Amino acid sequence: MKFLLVLLVVGVGLWLLTARLRGPAPGSGEAGRPRRPAGDKPVEMVACAHCGVHLPEADALVEGSRLYCSDAHRRLGPAPEPPPDAPR
Repeated sequence: MKFLLVLLVVGVGLWLLTARLRGPAPGSGEAGRPRRPAGDKPVEMVACAHCGVHLPEADALVEGSRLYCSDAHRRLGPAPEPPPDAPR
């Protein structure tokens, strides 16, 4: 019984070693994930003038100099006081 257990552990170890030497399987993990081109720049994030939630600048709704996360918040206008986590 002890010999069978040792054989099983050695077999699993060899299997893991050969799998690592072969590299990742096609379509799994890092190999299947598309890489971002080197020329892409980070997305600029902005805070909603009403609720303070951060969103990509491209998705924000603009009214005057203020940015909003949704049409409802744009209609409500800026918050009477800045959100608690907003920079001052």
